[in-house]
Amino acid sequence: MALLSVLQYPDPKLRNKALPVTVFDDKLRQIVDDMFETMYEQNGVGLASIQVDIPQRILAIDVSDSRKEPLCVINPEIIHREGIQYEHEGCISFPGVYEKVERAAKLRLHAMDLHGKSFEIDAEGLLAVCIQHEMDHLDGVLFIDHLSRLKQERMRKKLEKIRRQTF
Repeated sequence: MALLSVLQYPDPKLRNKALPVTVFDDKLRQIVDDMFETMYEQNGVGLASIQVDIPQRILAIDVSDSRKEPLCVINPEIIHREGIQYEHEGCISFPGVYEKVERAAKLRLHAMDLHGKSFEIDAEGLLAVCIQHEMDHLDGVLFIDHLSRLKQERMRKKLEKIRRQTF
């Protein structure tokens, strides 16, 4: 396994759209293993392949406290949403910033596993938030896109300040 380089906002590659996975082979399994290693190293609960510059529809998710319940989601599609929840979200591509975002409270997800087998799961709470957040990445949508212009501008300034302090 290997750590992957995570794209940081405002990298324009974060706006790319991912293409469906069509080949389920050892290369795909290696990509997924590397995504999980990278996500865990960054203390994230989710990682979309676009964030590591892989333009395929792949998500690595683990919202468990034990960090031992990885969920690999390939070619995801939300087939049902209901309710509304507002939760603070952060993002590995936006280190150090968090903001409340409106998301569906519950959803049903249709996807494929590492072997190309279809499955569906029902999700709510943090898992539902994570799925929606990471799926947005696959379509070039960032969590700041869900915020008001004022909050977007504040977040940009905060990120600039964090970058200046880091370098």
